[in-house]
Amino acid sequence: MRQLRVLQFITPSGFYGAERWVLAVANNTDSTEMICDLAVTQESETQDLTVAKLYPREKGEVHYLPMSGRFDLRVVDKLVEVIKQRQIDVIHTHGYKSDILGVLAAKKAGICVVATPHGFSNNIPLKLRLFIRLGLFAIRFADKVAPLSQQLIEDIVAAGVRRDKIQFIENGVDLTELETYRKLLPAETRTNATNEISAPHFGYIGQLIARKGIADMIRAFNEVYSRYPDAKLTLIGDGEQRSELEALAQSLPCNSAISFLGFRQDRLQLSQQFDVFLMTSSLEGIPRCLMEAMIVGSPVVAYDIPGVDQLIIDGHTGLLAPLGDWQQLAVRCEQLVKDLALYQQIAVAGRALVDQRFSAKRMTDEYVTLFRQLLALKG
Repeated sequence: MRQLRVLQFITPSGFYGAERWVLAVANNTDSTEMICDLAVTQESETQDLTVAKLYPREKGEVHYLPMSGRFDLRVVDKLVEVIKQRQIDVIHTHGYKSDILGVLAAKKAGICVVATPHGFSNNIPLKLRLFIRLGLFAIRFADKVAPLSQQLIEDIVAAGVRRDKIQFIENGVDLTELETYRKLLPAETRTNATNEISAPHFGYIGQLIARKGIADMIRAFNEVYSRYPDAKLTLIGDGEQRSELEALAQSLPCNSAISFLGFRQDRLQLSQQFDVFLMTSSLEGIPRCLMEAMIVGSPVVAYDIPGVDQLIIDGHTGLLAPLGDWQQLAVRCEQLVKDLALYQQIAVAGRALVDQRFSAKRMTDEYVTLFRQLLALKG
C-alpha cells in the first residue's frame, strides 16, 4: 500500500482548538503510511503562527503562504504550487477561509479535498457572517465534509451540504501530549474540617470571545466567591472580549481572585493546578479543552449544549447547568467542591471516558481510512 501525501491547511487565528487539533493529527500520524504536510497563511506581522512553529517536522513539511490582508485569492495558486511540488493526494481544510481557498486549489490541481468544520461563531459582524456563509457554500464542493460532532452535522446540513457528502469522525485529544500532566486519581484535595475544598481553584482555557460566555463564568464565580473567599479563577487565552471581561471583573467583589493570563505555552502545566474546569460556551463541537481537562484530572462544570453533552454525562463525568443559567452553574460548582466523594468519582470517570473513546490516534486512523477511500474512488 503506497504512502499517502496529505496537506493540512489552516488560516491560524491563534493557538486554540482547531490549531491544536491539526497538531494532534500530525503527532498521531504513522509516517510509514502518511506524509502529513502543513500549510498556513501569513496575514500580518502579529499573527500567531504557533501551530507552524510546533509542527513536528519529521511528519511533514511546513509551508508559509503570504496573504495580502485577511483574504487573498492569490493564495489559491500558491497552494497549487505546493500540491504539485509535494505530490499531494488530499488537501484537508479547517475553517471558512481555508475551506474557500482549499476547495478552489483542490479543483484547480485535480486532487481530493476534505473539509473539517470545528464550530461556527455567533454574535459576529455582518462581513464575517458573509464570509462564513461563503465557506459553507464552498464545502458543498468538497469530496467529503467531516465534522467533529453531531450538532455540527445538523448545522452544515441546514447550510445546504448534502448528507451523502458527510463523514462523521468524532473528535479526539492527543493523549501522548498529556501523559506527563495527569494528576494522581483519586485526587488529593485541599479539604477543610467539613471535607470541602476550602480554596477551590477554577480554570478555563480558550478564546475570550462572545460564544464562550465568559461573562457568565465570571458572574457564577463571583457567586461562589461570596461563600468561598479563598477561591480563585484563572483564565488562559485571549480574544476580542478581553478588555470587556476585565472591566466586568473589576466591577465585582471577586476581582482580586480572577487572573487573566492571556495566551500561554505552558497551559497544560497550569491546568494541573485547577480543581475544577469551567465551560460556558453557547456553541461548540466536542471541545478539546474539556477532553484535556478530563485527562489531566480536573472535573468539569459546564453549560449543557450539543457537543459538550458528548463528554459530560451529568453527575457521572461532570456536572451540567442549563445554557445561560449562571446561577445554576454556581450551584453546581459549589455542589462539586462540597462533596469530595462526588469530586473524586467524576475525576476518575471523566478520565476513563476520554481514554476509551476520544483518543487522537483513533481519530487520525479514521481520517487515513477516509483519505484512502476517496483516492480509491478517484481511481
